[in-house]
Amino acid sequence: MLKPLEGKTAVITGGSRGLGEAIAYKLASMGADIAVICSSSVEDGEKVCEKCIQEFGVKAKAYQCDVADFEAVKELAGLIKADFKTAHILVNNAGITRDGLAVMMKEEDFDRVIAVNLKGAFNTIRAASNIMLKQRSGAIINMSSVSGLIGNVGQANYSASKAGLIGLTKSAARELAARGVTVNAIAPGFISTDMTAVLSDNIKDEMMKNIPLKRFGEAEDVAKAAVFLAENRYITGQVLNVDGGMVMN
Repeated sequence: MLKPLEGKTAVITGGSRGLGEAIAYKLASMGADIAVICSSSVEDGEKVCEKCIQEFGVKAKAYQCDVADFEAVKELAGLIKADFKTAHILVNNAGITRDGLAVMMKEEDFDRVIAVNLKGAFNTIRAASNIMLKQRSGAIINMSSVSGLIGNVGQANYSASKAGLIGLTKSAARELAARGVTVNAIAPGFISTDMTAVLSDNIKDEMMKNIPLKRFGEAEDVAKAAVFLAENRYITGQVLNVDGGMVMN
C-alpha cells in the first residue's frame, strides 16, 4: 500500500538527535526519503539514516553543514538536489542555546544563537524555495518554541531567535503561497529529552505548574505535528503549539 509521503524527499536540519531525529523517523515511516543535516560530525546523522533505510526502506543520506553559513547552505542544496533530484519538505530544526541573563550575556553568545537559529532557517528557506517554487509545491516547517511566544528568563537570545522564526514563517508563507508552498511553525513546550532527563525533581515540579496537562510532552508528539503540517496543503502561516496547554492564544 502506498504510504502518504512516498516519493517525497524531506530535508531535516539538526536531524541527528532529539526532536530532529524523531521527526526523521516519523517522516521516513510515512515513506519520505530523508536528508539529515548535521552541524559537525556526520556520524550520528549516518546512524539515523541507517535506521531509516533498514526499518522503513527509504533512501537516506547525512550531510555536514553549518546552516548559519549562507554559501555552505547554497552548496549543500546543490548536493541534495544531485542526490535526491528535488526536495518536497524542509524541517528547520537546527538550534542551539547559550543561556545567560541579558545584562550579563556575551555579544558572541547572542550573535551565534541568532545566526544558527534564525539566520540558519532563512538560509535553508532561501535555498529550498528555489527548488519548491519551480515544482509549485512544498512544505516548510520551522521549529520555534514557547520561549519565542512568551519569553524565558536567561534566554533573551534564544527567545528572540524563536520569535523571529515566527515572523519569518509568516512572511515566507505569504511570499510562497501563490506557488503552492506552505510555511508553518511548531512551538514545542517542555518535551522529554536528554536535556530534561537530568533536571532535578524540584525543577520539574516547578515546570509542571505551568503545564495544564501536568506532564512533559514526548518527541513523538512533535514528530506527529511535523507530519501533519507536511501533509496538509491548506494550512500556511500558522504556529502549532505542542505544549500541553502552556500557551493558549
